[in-house]
Amino acid sequence: MTDAASPASVPTRVFALASAFACLALGMITLYSSGVGLIDPKFHRAGGFALALVVGIVASQRRRLAAGKPLGAVQLAVDTVLLLAGFWSIWSFHFVQTEMETALYDVTTRDAWPSLAGLVVFLELCRRLWGWGLFGVGTFGVLYLLFGQNLPGIMAHSGFSLKEVAEALWYNTNKGVFGSITNIVLSTVFIFIIFGVLLEGTGAGDTLLKFAFLATRRTRGGPAHAAILASSMFGTMSGSTVANIVGTGTFTIPMIKKRGFSPTFAAGIEATASSGGQIMPPIMGAAALVMADLTGVGYLNIIVAALFPALFYYFSLFSAVTVEARRQGIEVQPLTMDDRITRTDIINSVMFAGPIAVVIGSLLAGLSTSAAGFYAVVVLLALSIVNAEVRNDPMRLWRSFLKGAESGATLLIAIAAIGILVGSLDSTGLGLKLANVIADIRGESLFSALLVAMAGALVLGMGMPTLPAYLIIILVMGPAIQALGVSMLTAHMFVFYYGVASSLTPPVAIAAYAAAPIAGANPLMTAFMSFRLGMAKFIIPFIFAFYPTILIIEEFSLFPFLWIVARTCFCIWLFSSALSGFDRRKLSLPEIVLRFGIAFTCLATAPMIHLPAIAVGIALILFDLRAARPISPDKGAVT
Repeated sequence: MTDAASPASVPTRVFALASAFACLALGMITLYSSGVGLIDPKFHRAGGFALALVVGIVASQRRRLAAGKPLGAVQLAVDTVLLLAGFWSIWSFHFVQTEMETALYDVTTRDAWPSLAGLVVFLELCRRLWGWGLFGVGTFGVLYLLFGQNLPGIMAHSGFSLKEVAEALWYNTNKGVFGSITNIVLSTVFIFIIFGVLLEGTGAGDTLLKFAFLATRRTRGGPAHAAILASSMFGTMSGSTVANIVGTGTFTIPMIKKRGFSPTFAAGIEATASSGGQIMPPIMGAAALVMADLTGVGYLNIIVAALFPALFYYFSLFSAVTVEARRQGIEVQPLTMDDRITRTDIINSVMFAGPIAVVIGSLLAGLSTSAAGFYAVVVLLALSIVNAEVRNDPMRLWRSFLKGAESGATLLIAIAAIGILVGSLDSTGLGLKLANVIADIRGESLFSALLVAMAGALVLGMGMPTLPAYLIIILVMGPAIQALGVSMLTAHMFVFYYGVASSLTPPVAIAAYAAAPIAGANPLMTAFMSFRLGMAKFIIPFIFAFYPTILIIEEFSLFPFLWIVARTCFCIWLFSSALSGFDRRKLSLPEIVLRFGIAFTCLATAPMIHLPAIAVGIALILFDLRAARPISPDKGAVT
C-alpha cells in the first residue's frame, strides 16, 4: 500500500508500461524488416532510437532501484526531460533527412541544438547503462570535433562549427549516431538477439547445455571449447561478427559461465571465436569474394590460402581456454544424472537443431542474414510446442520476446557512443593522417613496414564492418606492403586479418560490446579480454608474410611447411601461457618474460636463432612440468 500511495509510483508505472510497449513495437518492427518487407531507412533508424530511448531510461531506473538508490520525484523529472529532449532530437533527424530527400537542404545552426541535445541524452544513457568507459569514448568524439583544432601536431584539424558537428555526428546516415553501424544493428543484429533469447525461453538452451557438456566432458574448458567450434561454423556462414555473436553467444555464453568461467571471460571467448568465423573457410563472408575479384587468384585459392592461418587462430583459442581453466582451477567434471541425455532432451533438441539448420540452410540458399534469423524465429516458435513446459506456460515466449527486444535496445544505446567516435575520426581524417605518417617512417625493413601497416589497419578499421574496413585498409596500406616484395595475395590477406581484428581492438571493440550484455559483463573489460584472447590474430599475419608457404598456393614446399606449422603451434602455446601467467602452475615473472621472448624468437627466419630458441622453450616446458609435479611424502620425509 505504501508503494501504491507514493508519489513516484504512478510515473514509474507509466514509464514501465511505456517500456513494455516500446519493446513490443521494437520487436514487431524487427520481425517485419527481417522477413516481410523493407522499412524506410530514416524511419527505421529514427524509430529504433526513439523506442530504445524509452527502454533505456526504464532500464536505468531499474538498475538504480536494484542498487538500493531511491527513485524520487527529482530523478523522474530528470528522466522526463531526457525523454522529451531525446524525442525532439530524433524528430529533428527525421525532419532534416526528409527535407534532404525532397529538396536541397543544408543543416542550419538551428538544427544543431536538437542534435547536441540528442548527443547529451544518449551519452548520459550510455553512462548509466554501460559505465564511464564507453561514455568517455563518445565524449572524446564530440570534444575532439569541437576543440581539436587547438591540439598540436597531427591531432589538430581545421576546425568544425557547431553546425558541422551536428551534420557529422547526427544528420548523417553513413557515420555518426545514425550511421552504417546503427543500420547493421537494426537490420541484422536485432533479429538474432530476439532469436537467442527466445531459444533460451523455450528451454532449448538447457537441452543444448546438456549436449555441450556431453560432447566436451573430457576437457577442462568444456562448453568454452564447444563455443569456439560453434562460432567458427556459424561465423563462416554468416560473414558477420556481431550476427555470429548474437546468433550463437546467447546459448554458448551461459554454458561457459556455468562451467565456472567469469562473465568477462565468457563474453571475451565468444567475441574472439565469433570474429574468427570470417577468416574460416569455406565461405568467409563477402570479403573473400571481393578479395578473389581484386587479386584475380580465384575464390578456391582464397579458401585454400586461408585454411591454415584460420586453424592456427582457433588453436590459439583452444589453448587460451585450457590455460585459463587450469589457472582458475576448473577441473574435468563428470556427468551427473541431471546432465545425462534423456528422451525428453532428445525431443527438445529439435528446438535448437531445427532453427540452426534453418539459419545455415538459408545462408547457403543465398538469403540475407536477417532473413535467416527471421525464419529461424518462425521455426523455433513452431517447434516450441514439443516442450511440455512451453505448453503449460505459453507466456514464457511472450516474456522472452520482450526481453530480447530490451537487450537489443540497450545495445543500441552503446552503438550510439561508438557511432560518435567513428564519425569524429572519419570527419577529421585522423585515421588517414596516421596512416600517411607511419608510411613515411616505416623505412625499408619488412618487419617495420608490417608493424606500421598493422597499426594503420587497426585505426582505419576501427568500429567498421569487415568488408568496408578491408577495402579501405587495402587501398591505403596495400601498395606500401607490396612495394617491399610481398605478393598481392599475402598483402590482401594481411590487411584482411586486421580488418577483422579491429572488431576486437579497444576502445571501439564492437564484437565485445555485442557479447558483453549477453554475459552480463562490463563491455570495456570484455573488450580488453577479447583483445588478450585474440592476440594470436595479430601475430599470424606476420607469420604468413614471412613464410608464404603456409598459404599453400604460394611457394609451397612440404618440409618447410611442416616445420613452420610445428613452430607456430609451439609459439602459440608459449604465448598463450605467458599471457595468462599460468601453465601447469603459476608462472613466475622471469618465466613469463622468457616465454614471451622465446615465442617470438621461435618464428625468426634464421635457423641459428630459432633452433636455440626452440630448445630453450622445450626446457621451460619441462621445467614447468617438473615443478608442478606433486612431491611424494616419502621423498620429503627425514630418515
